Amino acid sequence: MTFHPRPEAGEPQPWAFPAPERGELPNGLTLLRCHRPGQQVIAVEINLAAPLDAEPEGLDGVATIMARALSEGTDKHSAEEFSAELERCGATLDAHADHPGLRVSLEVPASRLHKALGLLAEALRAPAFADAEVDRLVRNRLDEIPHELANPQRRAAQQLSKELFPAALRMSRPRQGTEETVARIDSAAVRAFYEAHVRPATATAVVVGDLTGIDLDAVLADTLGAWTGNSAAPRPVPPVTADDTGRVVIVDRPGAVQTQLLIGRIGADRHDRVWAAQVLGTYCLGGTLTSRLDKVLREEKGYTYGVRAFGQVLRSTADGKGASMLAISGSVDTPNTGPALDDLWKVLRTLAEGGLTDAERDVAVQNLVGVAPLKFETAASVAGTLADQVEQELPDDYQARLYAQLAETGTVEATSAVVKAFPADRLVTILVGDASQIEAPVRALGIGDVSVVGN
Repeated sequence: MTFHPRPEAGEPQPWAFPAPERGELPNGLTLLRCHRPGQQVIAVEINLAAPLDAEPEGLDGVATIMARALSEGTDKHSAEEFSAELERCGATLDAHADHPGLRVSLEVPASRLHKALGLLAEALRAPAFADAEVDRLVRNRLDEIPHELANPQRRAAQQLSKELFPAALRMSRPRQGTEETVARIDSAAVRAFYEAHVRPATATAVVVGDLTGIDLDAVLADTLGAWTGNSAAPRPVPPVTADDTGRVVIVDRPGAVQTQLLIGRIGADRHDRVWAAQVLGTYCLGGTLTSRLDKVLREEKGYTYGVRAFGQVLRSTADGKGASMLAISGSVDTPNTGPALDDLWKVLRTLAEGGLTDAERDVAVQNLVGVAPLKFETAASVAGTLADQVEQELPDDYQARLYAQLAETGTVEATSAVVKAFPADRLVTILVGDASQIEAPVRALGIGDVSVVGN
């Protein structure tokens, strides 16, 4: 029997996040292209300046319905025909709305890029918004809402947003609308929102993949370049304000055997110089199974399967009006809700008093920076990150510089950032669980005023 020789590891190669080439089409569409040899599945991301705070009053959710309706028929194809054409290309098309704007994502084999981009351009240029299709999407969305409210994580997130932000701020309300607002949406409302906000002059296209042999300029000119629309003045961005006075809100679920925890406040966005240190410190606190929170609550006490600390960008703007959500999330069994919260606060206080260790910092840097080449193996992951940078008004080399900043951040700096991010006396705690079982022990902790709301 002949054995093949054992493969030998090669020399590690230097890696940096891909740098895109920036340009603009004659119709005003901003273009970022990034050639990635070997990536035969091309990823395309379209950023549209249609933020949730642009939704008309009383029509929360219209941006979501519009996003879903983009692929439900055009002036040339019915919904069924459009879907069949995408399948013939081997392409997937998705769209979703969030606070910064609307994102449309396409993945397609390089050999079918021209055809798929033509369909994407068609969806952006002339969506049908047929009454029957919009009505179906509204009914589907109404069917989803009760399931979301039944999910403890989703219910906790909704309550935290309601508690943190003033009612007049769109961030205080569910991203995809409520039963009351979604029920008011019709095809006329969807088309009005589309006509007000969807145009090439305020959009950006990101194209990533192996572009060998593809005349991308010609393909774009024939597809997205044929999309026309009026220019528009930039929308004023309202500042993000929040009340993070330390308090506890229990969403009562009688008989619940677990309590969902969501503890949060708002913090600096990605334009703030503290962002890299905040990312590193937050990872040390609760970014992995070996973080401080898991060591205590999972490994030592056995309260939970895992608790995570994270920062999520809500809006990031160059003028400093953005913000991120800083949060700790997990679930514990009902009888241990009080003890788990007590130990969690002890972790925060111990961190503030003694700081992180150099070993914790080194492991976090290795995990965050060392795995970056794997994280961005696919064209879709690169395109998504580039589109995030556009959406958050960041320079094209931001991600590459962020990894360098993470590697250079010291233990003291990371400690300072995470302590400021999670001050023990300025956190809003949401608990979804059985109030009759958890209210008294939570009150006894003294971590803030306690109130109970219905499910």
